[in-house]
Amino acid sequence: MTISFATTDLSDANADTIAHVDPIFGDYGGRLAFHGPITTLKVFEDNALVRTAVEGPGEGRVLIVDGGGSTRCALFGGNLAQLAAQNGWAGVIIFGCVRDRDELEAEQVGVKAIGHHPRKSIKKGLGDRDVSVTFAGVTFLPGAWAYADRDGIIVAPTSLA
Repeated sequence: MTISFATTDLSDANADTIAHVDPIFGDYGGRLAFHGPITTLKVFEDNALVRTAVEGPGEGRVLIVDGGGSTRCALFGGNLAQLAAQNGWAGVIIFGCVRDRDELEAEQVGVKAIGHHPRKSIKKGLGDRDVSVTFAGVTFLPGAWAYADRDGIIVAPTSLA
């Protein structure tokens, strides 16, 4: 039996144990469907910790970036997408903006964000890693699992495999 990782199928089969992320995210990466254990960042208009995270081994994880919902600058772009793909990240979900859309689409990493903006962020290294973050109607905990595709994003406390 083949397991489907489609969010619709997972939603139907696990309705009582998963959380549905509000449908505010667009697809920007070269991979439209991705899943894996969650690592979190909480930053605001500063992407230095995002770079640090994707420079490290992804090991099939999904990086959840709580950027405070800011639409004043981008937290993720083509160079970081290239690093994320090279280092084995399954995907990045950003409660904030991205840039370099053509470069993002060229990389084999999932990228979801609330918008896009040409302005780069500051780089002071402020923020927190592997903390509980809440946005889009869901609390994301490090070690929980995110599943994303063109139909949306769901979060489960453990792997649904």
